[in-house]
Amino acid sequence: QVQLVESGGGLVQFGGSLRLSCEVSGLSLDSNAIGWFRQAPGKEREMVSCTSNSLDTTFYADFVKGRFTVSRDNVRNAVDLQMNKLKPEDTAIYYCATDLYCGTVTSFIRLGSWGQGTQVTVSS
Repeated sequence: QVQLVESGGGLVQFGGSLRLSCEVSGLSLDSNAIGWFRQAPGKEREMVSCTSNSLDTTFYADFVKGRFTVSRDNVRNAVDLQMNKLKPEDTAIYYCATDLYCGTVTSFIRLGSWGQGTQVTVSS
């Protein structure tokens, strides 16, 4: 059974940093793509990043480029999202999800496995 568990969310001030973790069990990250997503109240879920199943390419959404970085922890079978220079507009529930490929948000929702999400709140 595939399980994804996010952790590391919390409250941070404008300009601060947080590190989210997504620990994965039941599948190998070597053969699956893994994405980070977020959903703010009243807004659609959007992709923050997606790391390909070969783990050699990571896509970042324009609104996080230069601020967020994805890294992998082989010991924990986890993927971390380092978030720097946080802004109030980054406030959302952050989710990780796996699928075979880095496709669209819709494909992840339909075919992927998701964690329960972790709340990130950035105060101004």
